[in-house]
Amino acid sequence: MGFEQNIRKVEPYVAGEQPKNPGVIKLNTNECPYPPSPLVKEAEGKIDYEKLRLYPDMNAEKLVDALAEYYQVKPSQVFVGVGSDDVLSMAFLTFFNGSLPVLFPDITYSFYDVWADLYRIPYKTCPLTEDFHIRKEDYLVPNGGIIFPNPNAPTGVLEEVSMIEEIIRANQDVVVIIDEAYIDFGGESVLPLIDKYENLLVVQTFSKSRAMAGMRIGYAMGNEKLIRYLKDAKFSFNSYTMNLPSIEMGTAAVKDDAYFKETTGKIIATRERVKKEMKKLGFFFTDSMSNFLFAGHENVPAGELFRALKENDIYVRYWNKDRISNRLRITIGTDEQMDRFLEFLRSYLNN
Repeated sequence: MGFEQNIRKVEPYVAGEQPKNPGVIKLNTNECPYPPSPLVKEAEGKIDYEKLRLYPDMNAEKLVDALAEYYQVKPSQVFVGVGSDDVLSMAFLTFFNGSLPVLFPDITYSFYDVWADLYRIPYKTCPLTEDFHIRKEDYLVPNGGIIFPNPNAPTGVLEEVSMIEEIIRANQDVVVIIDEAYIDFGGESVLPLIDKYENLLVVQTFSKSRAMAGMRIGYAMGNEKLIRYLKDAKFSFNSYTMNLPSIEMGTAAVKDDAYFKETTGKIIATRERVKKEMKKLGFFFTDSMSNFLFAGHENVPAGELFRALKENDIYVRYWNKDRISNRLRITIGTDEQMDRFLEFLRSYLNN
């Protein structure tokens, strides 16, 4: 087995279960419970399948231009990739190459330490407070870069833009990445700061609020120089990451702002209603500004609830890890799905 000494060994990211049995209520992977915009289906029907024999536009200009127009930035300030995981992975590879550790929270998106290990990047986790907030002071020390989600995952906690700006301002010799996968569910984006700070990269995704997790579209926005460095790394890796259907259907999704706002509005309304109902049942949770709740019960352990829910074909996410072992992450589904979820909880807790 001598060849194994030259293999790069990493502990991979573990995604939420993808149950195949029909009729399950799937509240474990933060997918949108509603379909994409009707314009996406329309665009899919207009794709010239003869063109699938050709390589797609390596710059995905149509999609980049649509995003630039929507967010009122220059096309040269936009980078697209195969889901925000691809964009973030490329950002780790491109920007985190110093000898000092990259900083991110101890409770956060569990892909960050995987990428750090994969690319041999030194990192340090900074403990969140008891109520799962970032301690600004932890990020005002020498470092090789900073990344955290806002709202955070899996906690759903939203940090103030003013506090994040203090961190960015104090770290202008490294790249600061704000992962805004959930920003469209009630948060204020730090995007306006990209023209003020050259070291800021903002990453978003089509997987949650635009209901297109299956298309794998993510994007970053930042200073033109940062985007240029990202493209150099990408084109050294794979020139044609965005396929033709993703470019066409993604562009259509961006152009249907009314549907986008309607969908996020429905999820927010359901989330706030479910918060009230769960509180009545003895649950406690962060004031989530995402499309999920991070909840525990005052009497019943989270692990027990997780197993009981799963036995009844309701899937939520559970991590048996320090500090969060008594919490469940529950994606907000449709009103009907959440009513069935609440109905099960009432029955289980009463018995």
